[in-house]
Amino acid sequence: MNSMTKTAPSQPTFRQSPHCDARPADTVVSVLVIHNISLPAGQFAPNPEQHAYVDDLFMGTLDTTAEPGFTDLAGLKVSAHCVIWRDGRVFQYVPFAKRAWHAGVSQFDGRERCNDFSIGIELEGTDNLPYTDAQYQSLIMLTKQIMQFYPAITPQRIIGHSDIAPGRKTDPGPAFDWARYQTAIKEFTL
Repeated sequence: MNSMTKTAPSQPTFRQSPHCDARPADTVVSVLVIHNISLPAGQFAPNPEQHAYVDDLFMGTLDTTAEPGFTDLAGLKVSAHCVIWRDGRVFQYVPFAKRAWHAGVSQFDGRERCNDFSIGIELEGTDNLPYTDAQYQSLIMLTKQIMQFYPAITPQRIIGHSDIAPGRKTDPGPAFDWARYQTAIKEFTL
């Protein structure tokens, strides 16, 4: 589960981001954080295997002169464990055993530095555009695998980026159908 290096329809495409490091010793991974991302904002990659600015960002190769607004991203070192593209394909950037740099300044259940004890999943999208059926299907299956491997992640410990960084972050936003997602994950946690 932690390596997921095969490329097949049922397996994520593995891309090793340099933006990760070891979790603190004896860390129990206990939170799953749902995010959204699009670069440029509101634009989606038609074929992320050929080119995607989000991929470039997570790989540390983003040309910050390519689009207006990218200059703000110069020097940014960020990653997520996985990205789920609009068509449901999953790219894994950081092995789950390692710490991805997705949460930033954050707090959950009285603990700061959520990157230490969480897994971050990015959905290609925006706060206000509906996510695709394929994305929900992939997210549900990925969540099931993660929860089986990390039993401390319970439905109550699956949250949005906005929950751990209120006022600073808004994703996955009002377009994310929490009821649909939570109903689906409850089916395999009963």
